[in-house]
Amino acid sequence: MMTKGSPQMKGTPHFKEEQCAPALNLEMRKILDLQAPIMSLQSVLEDLLVATSDGLLHLIHWEGMTNGRKAINLCTVPFSVDLQSSRAGSFLGFADVHIKDMEYCATLDGFAVVFNDGKVGFITPVSSRFTAEQLHGVWPQDVVDGTCVAVNNKYRLMAFGCASGSVQVYTIDNTTGAMLLSHKLELTAKQYPDIWNKTGAVKLVRWSPDNSVVVVTWEYGGLSLWSVFGAQLICTLGGDFAYRSDGTKKDPLKINSMSWGAEGYHLWVISGFGSQNTENESDSKSIVKQPGILLFQFIKSALTVNPCMSNQEQVLLQGEDRLYLNCGEASQSQNPRSSSAHSDHKTHREKSPFADGSLESQSLSTLLGHRHWHVVQISSTYLESNWPIRFSAIDKLGQNIAVVGKFGFAHYSLLTKKWKLFGNITQEQNMIVTGGLAWWNDFIVLACYNISDRQEELRVYLRTSNLDNAFAHVTKTQAETLLLSVFRDMVIVFRADCSICLYSIERKSDGPNTAGIQVLQEVSMSRYIPHPFLVVSVTLTSVSTENGITLKMPQQARDAESIMLNLAGQLIMMQRDRSGPQIREKDSNPNQRKLLPFCPPVVLAQSVENVWTTCRANKQKRHLLEALWLSCGGAGMKVWLPLFPRDHRKPHSFLSQRIMLPFHINIYPLAVLFEDALVLGAVNDTLLYDSLYSRNSAREQLEVLFPFCVVERTSQIYLHHILRQLLVRNLGEQALLLAQSCAALPYFPHVLELMLHEVLEEEATSREPIPDPLLPTVAKFITEFPLFLQTVVHCARKTEYALWNYLFAAVGNPKDLFEECLMAQDLDTAASYLIILQNMEVPAVSRQHATLLFNTALEQGKWDLCRHMIRFLKAIGSGESETPPSTPTAQEPSSSGGGFEFFRNRSISLSQSAESVPASKFSLQKTLSMPSGPSGKRWSKDSDCAENMYIDMMLWRHARRLLEEVRLKDLGCFAAQLGFELISWLCRERTRAARVDNFVLALKRLHKDFLWPLPITPAASVSSPFRNGKYRTVGEQLLKSQSTDPFLNLEIDAGVSNVQRSQSWLSNIGPAHQEIDTASSHGPQMQDAFLSPLSNKGDECSIGSATDLTESSSMVDGDWTMVDENFSTLSLTQSELEHISMELASKGPHKSQVQLRYLLHIFMEAGCLDWCIVIGLILRESSIINQILVIIQSSEVDGEMLQNIKTGLHAVDRWASTDCPGYKPFLNIIKPHLQKLSEITEEQVQPEAFQPMTVGKTPEQTSPRAEENRSSSGHGSIPQGEVGGSSLVSRKEEDTTRAEEEEPFQDGTYDCSVS
Repeated sequence: MMTKGSPQMKGTPHFKEEQCAPALNLEMRKILDLQAPIMSLQSVLEDLLVATSDGLLHLIHWEGMTNGRKAINLCTVPFSVDLQSSRAGSFLGFADVHIKDMEYCATLDGFAVVFNDGKVGFITPVSSRFTAEQLHGVWPQDVVDGTCVAVNNKYRLMAFGCASGSVQVYTIDNTTGAMLLSHKLELTAKQYPDIWNKTGAVKLVRWSPDNSVVVVTWEYGGLSLWSVFGAQLICTLGGDFAYRSDGTKKDPLKINSMSWGAEGYHLWVISGFGSQNTENESDSKSIVKQPGILLFQFIKSALTVNPCMSNQEQVLLQGEDRLYLNCGEASQSQNPRSSSAHSDHKTHREKSPFADGSLESQSLSTLLGHRHWHVVQISSTYLESNWPIRFSAIDKLGQNIAVVGKFGFAHYSLLTKKWKLFGNITQEQNMIVTGGLAWWNDFIVLACYNISDRQEELRVYLRTSNLDNAFAHVTKTQAETLLLSVFRDMVIVFRADCSICLYSIERKSDGPNTAGIQVLQEVSMSRYIPHPFLVVSVTLTSVSTENGITLKMPQQARDAESIMLNLAGQLIMMQRDRSGPQIREKDSNPNQRKLLPFCPPVVLAQSVENVWTTCRANKQKRHLLEALWLSCGGAGMKVWLPLFPRDHRKPHSFLSQRIMLPFHINIYPLAVLFEDALVLGAVNDTLLYDSLYSRNSAREQLEVLFPFCVVERTSQIYLHHILRQLLVRNLGEQALLLAQSCAALPYFPHVLELMLHEVLEEEATSREPIPDPLLPTVAKFITEFPLFLQTVVHCARKTEYALWNYLFAAVGNPKDLFEECLMAQDLDTAASYLIILQNMEVPAVSRQHATLLFNTALEQGKWDLCRHMIRFLKAIGSGESETPPSTPTAQEPSSSGGGFEFFRNRSISLSQSAESVPASKFSLQKTLSMPSGPSGKRWSKDSDCAENMYIDMMLWRHARRLLEEVRLKDLGCFAAQLGFELISWLCRERTRAARVDNFVLALKRLHKDFLWPLPITPAASVSSPFRNGKYRTVGEQLLKSQSTDPFLNLEIDAGVSNVQRSQSWLSNIGPAHQEIDTASSHGPQMQDAFLSPLSNKGDECSIGSATDLTESSSMVDGDWTMVDENFSTLSLTQSELEHISMELASKGPHKSQVQLRYLLHIFMEAGCLDWCIVIGLILRESSIINQILVIIQSSEVDGEMLQNIKTGLHAVDRWASTDCPGYKPFLNIIKPHLQKLSEITEEQVQPEAFQPMTVGKTPEQTSPRAEENRSSSGHGSIPQGEVGGSSLVSRKEEDTTRAEEEEPFQDGTYDCSVS
């Protein structure tokens, strides 16, 4: 056969004819009859090798001549296990053997064969002559079901497909010539439980043109893609054997024949469904009537063809016309989900650093936070004459990309989003880039062949100048460059004559726009490298077996210490030879200094696909930055880790300075983030594409045919694997150093947890006893970190109960760990331990520990935890076996602005959640009609059970303590948060705990707790004319506006218990019991706002009415500002202002006022009149005192209490005279009332007759009404009774004035009442 090209060609060479396909002519030259069916054809250099079914091998010259050579009979070729001459080979020996499939391997100089009986072998000519006597075969003895074969020339691998469905990959042992099994490509039951053994025999195996992946298909269909050393990248079987939503089964794609397209971007497939009337465009969106030829598109990692990218921390994938990056802002990112089901994007190859544009340029979260790629479309002008893209590279910061097509190159800036092409197309078409390209600062370094000068060159172009040879720096080289890489300011080049050349690169001093390149050193490698094509990558690194401590000069640790060469999967290291005399260079010009020679090479590792190192240095993370990372395909990853002696002690002579640690990861690594201890990659998912939407038949068949694949970004932590490997090898000290250097990483706690979990699962579930278990070592290791308690409990909660005994045998008794948590004040973790104790111990033990925790939580005001504990204790008591839900480890943020919605969504049940706060507990003794929520019934049902009694006892004890210590603020929080029946309890304790023993002490304590200033100047306000409502509004308003924020902060500083979480006791009113963070300071005030309407309805005020009010009023929308019309016209004189400011100075924060009034109301209800007096004193409102006296007169009060009040007030009087004269004026005002009190004291009354009076019935005109908060218990707030005389103002007027007084808070939360 012979082809003739079309003669037409005009203009520039290589340019025009690219635009159209060249015309081809085929004509027959000769027919040869070999007299048997031809099984396989192979081109071997100048000859054609033909295998026929009669067991003969024919060697035919391309001209059609046999050259008189006889056909070789396979039976005469000796086969043995290896090539060592001592063993004579046995012959195949039976007559009907013939070759079923064969492929020639140029780099091994021989051909891999599969015989018809399933045996496989490798036949090689012993000398250069190709005759039967000169051939010798080797075979592995264990393969008997071979079906097909494919050869990878770059890695010298032979992949034999087998009838079992697996692919066995063999290599030839250099010394003995035997066939060694390198690895297997097989589906595992773990990944594909349904079909791993139902695929049938392997049908076809094909290596990609760049030798970096192999595609495998099976008898019953399906397509899979594997990396060189067996990492599975894609398998369509996940989606292929699935069912569609209409219940029909999806048949997998059966493939009869397939071939890779240029550069491995396409896979052309002839499907097994029949191939009549095929019309096909070479475009992925081909509309095929009857499926015949299908076209799959792939994207591959830049590392496959341009391995110099491995010192980057970005992932760059290249397609035929676009690039996928993992950097760039989230806003620019797009999802590379194929535009149609059949443009089927898959990672053709995944090998490339994926990383954080060097941490300055973007944060980790942008890199890891989402799964989409940033897609860059390659300039169509460049593509149309230079398709396909051969190389691509991205710079360190991830801001510029350069691509190389057939000729020339182009680059793109992610910042300006513009491509830069050669201005002169002749220059572009005159260069062919050969060895890849790399970025050095702002320069692009590349090796190319200059067509017109027929000269190999090394060129440097500046990114910022125009793309033109005039601005390039050109250096001529002797031989073709195959690989190129940049390390700091050095360029390393590997050439076709098997030599390595080092150049220095630097900016020229004569102008900022040029860089100069000078040769530093040349090293010939021809002794070690059989064929230059076998070198996969070459890099310069600062890694050496000495780790810098033992070097004589410290800066040498960061120099280019060694060359790493990947020779067909073997990683070879050549270090500088420091054994000779060390010259200290004092020369002014560093380029003049003689570089040290290299030692002979050492093999570091086998089956290596990729190598990552970095040239950055970081004293804190030396382990990670000075390590060498290797990706080994199916075997996972390896790291060559430096070992450092502690505190620069002398290293042990017996301890090697580096160690190779293998570990498995679940993703295919494309980049390593060194400091962040992360591996980045891409993952390919095959989804079931359901063609429910497109119902026309042609399309439907296509979508059924094509697997629908999505390529997503992914990342994985690897630190726990390394720590574990170090611990296995008794290198605990190194593990500790490494872990401490990474302890600041956000996922470090997760790392410890993963390590503990993995070791536990393996050891606790192993069938045989483990001679040297690792769990105790791991447990001991984790105790070195403050997160120990947390790690253990999280791990336990995530493993099954059966393994707990094994775990706690290693880490310690859960009871002891629980106590440690309590001592460390880590209550949330303690709560998690409680759940473990509940499962492992008898109920009595868990109750005892729960009680401890409950008391501590009460003490610290952790209300959420308290509620959980109450529920937990009840569950133990009522014998409910269900595990109570865990306490959250992090505080749940409150539902922001849960204000008005709360009322709208949950009309009347005010309990916070059905199980946690029983509503019926809080009826305000006939003051409010309190609808009982669903929880109310449940509570009453089992309220007689001992458990509730037990819990109540604890709550009462706590309340008693708080009262005895005069911690009223804490008492309020406690009652509101836990729905404690404060009023009924106070009624019972009126004469015991609820007595005020020391009025002065109580007064001082309240001032401190509520941040209420002691009065300084005589507070004339009481008698002043400003008491009327109108002016008062101004004061209130000023007070609110200025005090909210500052006081809030004050409160936090003062460290008042619980302020952090609920700034008012009523904070917990949002839906579900969630805590309010100080950050959302508006939470509580909002609640003030919508609670206030309740207060103005007196007796019949039910919660229901509040709902109606809220919904109808505009305050829900928050547009109430100031209702008082007169206010705008109100002008204040100087003296009035002074007066107001003085009054403000003598008041505490608005919220404290609200809280005090609320407490006043509670104590009134409970009849604790002595406390009411104390609060009246603090608020300095005579009307309160007055009202109490009214109550005392109108009802029978315990004489003891009267006596107590009397003595208490005298004590206060004495104290005011000596220590706090500010109180005197107020005491003088209430003197007359005290006289009355003394008179009453004379009479004795029976305590039983006491009926608390409803305060709501005595509204007062004068005092401003502070908005009432309401606690979770749902007390409606009630206007404070401040009676000036006992005349009752009509309820209506009262309400209106109040509404006008309300004024929104500054911080966007509203306090309002509804008139």
